[in-house]
Order: sequence, then structure tokens, then C-alpha cells
Amino acid sequence: MAERVYIFDTTLRDGEQAPGYSMNLEEKIRMARQLEALGVDIIEAGFAISSPGDFESVEAIASAVERPVVASLARALKKDIDAAWNAVKNAKHPRIHVFLATSDLHLEYKLKMSREEALERIRENVSYAKSLCDDIEFSCEDASRTDLDYLCKAVEIAIECGATTINLPDTVGYSTPSEIANMISYVKQHVKDIDKAVLSMHNHNDLGLAVANTIAGIEAGARQVECTICGIGERAGNAALEEIVMALKTRQDKFGFYTGIVTEEIARTARLLSSTTGVKINPSKAIVGDNAFAHESGIHQHGMMANSLTYEIMTPESVGVVKTNLVLGKHSGQHAFSKKMAELGYNLTKEREDALFAEFKRTCDRKKNITDKDLIALVEAQENPATQTWALDSFVVNSGNKMTSTACISLKKNNEKIYQDVASGTGPVYASLRCVEKIIRHPFALEEYQLTAVTEDRDALGEVFVKISDQSGVYRGRGVSTDIIEASILACINAINKMLNDESKSIGSRETAAQMSFENDMLRDHTDQKELN
Repeated sequence: MAERVYIFDTTLRDGEQAPGYSMNLEEKIRMARQLEALGVDIIEAGFAISSPGDFESVEAIASAVERPVVASLARALKKDIDAAWNAVKNAKHPRIHVFLATSDLHLEYKLKMSREEALERIRENVSYAKSLCDDIEFSCEDASRTDLDYLCKAVEIAIECGATTINLPDTVGYSTPSEIANMISYVKQHVKDIDKAVLSMHNHNDLGLAVANTIAGIEAGARQVECTICGIGERAGNAALEEIVMALKTRQDKFGFYTGIVTEEIARTARLLSSTTGVKINPSKAIVGDNAFAHESGIHQHGMMANSLTYEIMTPESVGVVKTNLVLGKHSGQHAFSKKMAELGYNLTKEREDALFAEFKRTCDRKKNITDKDLIALVEAQENPATQTWALDSFVVNSGNKMTSTACISLKKNNEKIYQDVASGTGPVYASLRCVEKIIRHPFALEEYQLTAVTEDRDALGEVFVKISDQSGVYRGRGVSTDIIEASILACINAINKMLNDESKSIGSRETAAQMSFENDMLRDHTDQKELN
């Protein structure tokens, strides 16, 4: 009989720590709700002690989802555990996730403590966490480089003190599948009462072995896996959720395990992550890349036409890549548009659907064929009207190779008064953004600018992603149009509205000072024994 493997998603904690993947509060809640729709069992919502913004986001996620367990990470320190508990205590299913490094390398050089002191730290703090919350996970950081007999002692103490999940991470992605399997097997054989806890894996991808190591751990006895959407995370990232899940599902004959993941939500979850962060999915990415179900070779195409199993081991539909025959164009009505949005997995409010339908009609006047990719781009770029302070009214840009580019732009503020100004620059995009800056009277710097075509046609939509910054932080914006100058202006306005909206300020950027203070406190907290009292 197949056994269940529980999926612990740390996209919002470990994944968000990766450069370029920070999210604001609204974005984190939206991602958490999509993870719930995906069917993950545990959502690690953040590291509550790290900053007021992280605490706020963990607390908000704990209230926003109902079915999954919501966990907050905590060092083996009482103040961390208190913060974690206060952040998750209103969740329907709260968990405190305590960690302490156990390898001699980390103990000597990072924590400056002996093995015995570390064991006492585990005993005291897991017991304290258990006094607050029934569901406690304990992680032996750098477990894969820890002496196995000492690792067993640490695990035994954690279980004795109330840990219900034991995580054995390959923190630096150093191990091989056989080494991971040996570690799990050794712990299962040598730890008293090991059956009282679920064994978990958290493998990093520094050598490209995270998924292989995770599956090896499952085969050896781990029944929880910690992973992220698209494998995002520190350095080279984590094990990719979609790869683990689809490997177990596609090769159930080999592995004999199953998960509770709704695999048809995988593609949409990956798209949401990409659209939220502005980081594109590699076309060759397994499961969710654009090329995952594309076949260009003539031999492959012939085989596919004869029987799709010749070159596809899973169907696009099984991971939520929808292929339909419903074609939308300028003569399509809102009913057909609503049906298409539902097929693509979007549950829109009436207000947002009306705004998107109007934008769809404008796009139809410029573009003959509207593809699913076009519709997805329009949806993901459309701003919530409730947070829209500035909106584009009109623009005129003059540019050429023997003239200075000039932009004349009109913006509407709060859907009422129109403001207009003129600016020049070394190119049409530069002139346009300078003009927008003059109108809003709030200086900002352009940190990043990306332009891509949504499809391959000559009349393709251009999708622009920008990052702008002011003294408060860094803000992302997206814009979509058949006119790349308009897309650039829309992306800039999208980011500006976030910049001017207090509720949408980037947690990661807004809390930079607090985060730096937290990082500086890390070593002091571990070495100052007064912190244990």
C-alpha cells in the first residue's frame, strides 16, 4: 500500500531569502492562499524574529489560510520561540520550527559552543517551545555533516522534549543520495522512540542533487520533505516541489508514495511566483518551463502524433497547463472571456473582471490573435484598482537617432484630476520615466528594467518589468502592451503606486535596518550565555 509523503513548503521563508524574490505583505498572502489551493501540508510563513515586517507577514498568513499547518522558524532561543509562537498562535494549525546547528564545523566556528552545550540548548528550548505549542519541529542544521552518533543524541533529546517532527537538512547541498539514505537509515536504527516523530528532509541544490537527495531520503524513511516552488532559495536554491511531487506521481510504480498536492495547480502556482517576483522561469525548467511540453524535432513530432506517450511521460493537463480550442478575439463577449479566465484558473471579482475585459478589448484592437499567454500576462499585470493612485491617461513620445527623445504624458490621480508634463532624455523610455517622475513629484531611481515578448508574433505583447527605489525601499512593477513604450510607462506607474501605498511597501526593503541589526545579533545571541536565561 502506498504511503503518504507530507509537503512542507518554505517558498515564503527560505525561498524569499534568495536575491530578487522578496515579497510585500499582500503578495505573501496571495502566495500563501495559492499554496493552500495547491494542497501543501505545511507552509513555513517566515522567520518571525528577524524583523517587524516578517512577524507581521507570518501573523497575517496564519490568519489567511485554514487547512495547512502554518510554521514560523526560530533559533534555539526563548525570544525567537516567543516571537514565533505569537506570530502563529492564531493559526488553525500552528507549528514552531526550532533549529540549531549540530556539525562540529558550525559548533566551533559559528556558535562557539561545545557539543554538550548544544545538547543542553536543544533540551531547554525544545521543552520551552513544547510548553507553548503541541506541534514542534526541530532541525539539526548541517545534519549531513554531523557525526552520526552525535546526531542521534541530538535527535533523541529533541524527541524526548516533545518534538513531533525531526528535520535532517543537507544545509549546504554537499551530500549524495547514498549518503542521505545512510543518514536517515542510521537515525531510524539508533534513536530511541524515533517512531514518535516524523522524519523530514531539507536539501539544498548546490551540486544539483537536491531532488535526488530528497527522493533518496524518502526511500530511506523520511515522510516529510521541505521544498520550494521552482526550487528557489539560498544560493543555488532548494529541492523543487513540482519535481519531487511529479517524480513520485509519475513513478509510483517505482517509489510507491503519494502526496496531497493538487497537481493541476502546479503551473498556476509557478506562474504566480514568477509574476509576483518578476523572475522568469527557465524555459527548460522541468515540469513548469515553457519547453517542458514542447516538441520541435520532426521525429518527436511524428511520435507525438502517433501516441503522446512516445515522448511525454505526463500530460500537460496533469500539471495545469491547459490547452483549449476556445479562441478569443475582438468579437468575443464577456461570457466567453469569463469562461476562459476560469479555464486558466483565475477566480476574479466582478470589478477586476470588468477592468480586465476592457483591457482585453483594447488589446484586441491592436492584436489579431489573443493567446493564453497574452491573457495570463494581462491578468498578472493588471493592478488592483483599490491600490491605484496614479493611472495613465495618454502619452506622446518623439524619438529618433538624430534627436533628443521627448515625452509628453498625462496621468490621472485617484481617477479624478489629470496632470500633464513634458520631459526629455537620451531615449524614449528614459524620457517617459523622467516625465512620470516630474508629474508625481516623488524622486525615484530605476534599479532594473526588463523587456520581453509574451509570444513570438510580430504583434506580440511586450511585457516590461521594472524595479524602482526611493529612500524607503525597492518596488517592483509590471506593464503589458503591444507598444513597448506604453508597457514601460505602465510598469513604472505600477511600481510607483506600490511605492506610494504604505500597505504595499516592500517588507524586505522597508525592514533593511532591522534585518541588518538582526544579522549582527546572530553571533552575539549564540555566544552570550545570558540569552539562555
